[in-house]
Amino acid sequence: MPDYLDDLRLAHVLADAADAATMERFKALDLKVETKPDMTPVSEADKAAEELIRGHLARARPRDAVLGEEYGVEGTGPRRWIIDPIDGTKNYVRGVPVWATLIALMEAGEGGYQPVVGLASAPALGRRWWAVKDHGAFTGRSLTSASRLRVSQVSALSDASFAYSSLSGWEEQGRLDGFLDLTREVWRTRAYGDFWPYMMVAEGSVDICAEPELSLWDMAANSIIVTEAGGTFTGLDGRPGPNSGNAAASNGRLHDELLGYLNQRY
Repeated sequence: MPDYLDDLRLAHVLADAADAATMERFKALDLKVETKPDMTPVSEADKAAEELIRGHLARARPRDAVLGEEYGVEGTGPRRWIIDPIDGTKNYVRGVPVWATLIALMEAGEGGYQPVVGLASAPALGRRWWAVKDHGAFTGRSLTSASRLRVSQVSALSDASFAYSSLSGWEEQGRLDGFLDLTREVWRTRAYGDFWPYMMVAEGSVDICAEPELSLWDMAANSIIVTEAGGTFTGLDGRPGPNSGNAAASNGRLHDELLGYLNQRY
């Protein structure tokens, strides 16, 4: 079985470099922000962080391909690093500390590429989460100072905490009625947004979360962290992994009900 621990160590090095770059420009009064063709913002920090990570990978893993949000895909082969330099750019540019650099390594196998390493680093929150295939999921300041992640044991929707990002995407897809029905069944709802709900599912403080429209770089790291913590991560179509263009994550016990509500009137 391949040993991905060296790749995990590299992911931490990449995250350390990105954290330094993004924190240096966080809340900067002269931060430059542009609008991309899809009308989402991109800051100079997004670009700088991705360039930094790509540079490190070119030296440390020259044979591996890289797919990043800002600069697309480079290279080919069975191993591909997936980079979101700042997940939560809208928060970043407004000074909200809920954003993270997401780094994943995906490897080709049966059913296409699947994550084997994932890391989410949120320096403004002082938090980091990571996972390696078949080695579990962890959170902490470093590899040597970490605690294991485990999903919750909640088994009834009436006791569940449900996290999401916004309402507009569900409405655009015609899934809003089912979404609202779900919010009426659960114990608690909160719109934390972006990477954070998935990390909370992994650590057991949230039981279910979902988003209707995502890119691979939004999901690759999150998906392995959730599953290695004992949870379930699929698309809204129920397909395991981060390749469906949307996501549903849970502690596993509530997953069928989660998908049922979000698909019931679709």
